[in-house]
Amino acid sequence: MKPPPPPATPGQVWATALRLRLAAGLRRDRDLAPLGQGCPGLPLVALATGLLGLGLLLFGGYQAAFLPLNRLATVFPDGLWEGLTVLGDARLAVALALFFSLRHPRLFWALILAALAATVLTHGLKPWVAAWRPPAVLPAEAFHLIGPALRKSSFPSGHAMTVAVLTGVGWCFLRRPASHLLLVCLAVTIGLSRVAVGVHWPIDVAAGLAGGWAAAWLGIRLADRWEGLAGRLAVHLTCVVLAAGAAVLLLIDDGGYARSRPLQLGVGLSALGWGLSQYLLLPRRSQAR
Repeated sequence: MKPPPPPATPGQVWATALRLRLAAGLRRDRDLAPLGQGCPGLPLVALATGLLGLGLLLFGGYQAAFLPLNRLATVFPDGLWEGLTVLGDARLAVALALFFSLRHPRLFWALILAALAATVLTHGLKPWVAAWRPPAVLPAEAFHLIGPALRKSSFPSGHAMTVAVLTGVGWCFLRRPASHLLLVCLAVTIGLSRVAVGVHWPIDVAAGLAGGWAAAWLGIRLADRWEGLAGRLAVHLTCVVLAAGAAVLLLIDDGGYARSRPLQLGVGLSALGWGLSQYLLLPRRSQAR
């Protein structure tokens, strides 16, 4: 007779529990967004937004519509615009992904891939265009500034691109037109907050939204093509560590928006606590059973 296999180690039990939950999450995501469906409509939204930005540039110049929109935004309190603009912070968006990383691993995988594509696009364009921001061009009394007076690397808006990635990936998993409209309105509002706080031109925002939605579409396509990687524990945990790192960065630096510090701390701590419970505490309970 063969000797019985040695009992599984705690690490093996933990890994097995996570693999089972990953597999269940992938099945759940296929029901939400079957493979090969892509994101109908999202490329058209990205194209329309890009054409809007091009129209602003051709008919109004690079500073088109900035001053009217910046002044109109003063109707609402500065704290509101601070909170909205912080929602476009890449650290906050990636940290939020921890809340659904294990329940919806394909959605999480698509978001990470889209975020990487958007990062390459943003950091590729900013030095090439080298556009100045409003505080570097306009006198201080000409517009309303909230937060730090950023001066360089205006095009495209990274915050707008970040929120477009987040809402664009969500677009592909939420099939109702009303949900799509809500996501687009949210992205546009957060994008325009960059004009309200006085650090981006509307053209920067339009380009950021268009690029972010294009990156989201690419991320979904790549997630479909490389779905097997989403189920690999090592790849998944690497992405989780990246998201946890973003949450930690939220705790360290407020990005110059001190009034939104409670929001950043709340998201960072909540995301880390949720990740700890899902990846360490729940598997340990499985070991105990």
